[in-house]
Amino acid sequence: MNEKQFTAGDVVIASYKTGEYIAELIEYNPPRAVVKVLAVAKHPEQGDLHHPQAVEVPLFHQRRALAYQEKAVVLISTLTHFVHEIPDYNKSLQTAIETDLKNLQRLQQWAARSIDQLDQLKKDYFPRIGT
Repeated sequence: MNEKQFTAGDVVIASYKTGEYIAELIEYNPPRAVVKVLAVAKHPEQGDLHHPQAVEVPLFHQRRALAYQEKAVVLISTLTHFVHEIPDYNKSLQTAIETDLKNLQRLQQWAARSIDQLDQLKKDYFPRIGT
């Protein structure tokens, strides 16, 4: 098997829960590692992970990103080497949130347009039933 090799001090992208972070590898103890957060690559998802995109759930979770220099235990299988310049934590957090907001707004626009199209098709398919 071709396993990735990591050593303490490596800069990696690490997945933690539903977020992804640019982090420094602090400890390497297979199958887990400890990382120190340097920047946010992907903000954690909101809501109930067991019921994706459901709104009427008992608890709609608000998930915060890990803080700058916060340590987290992650599975080694989620690590990849990061070879680019490390962005500023606050700027990376803002970019991650803006990316999620833009994606959700696009999804909202797509859903509204799809609803309009389906309403029109419903009228075409069933003209005598009405709306």
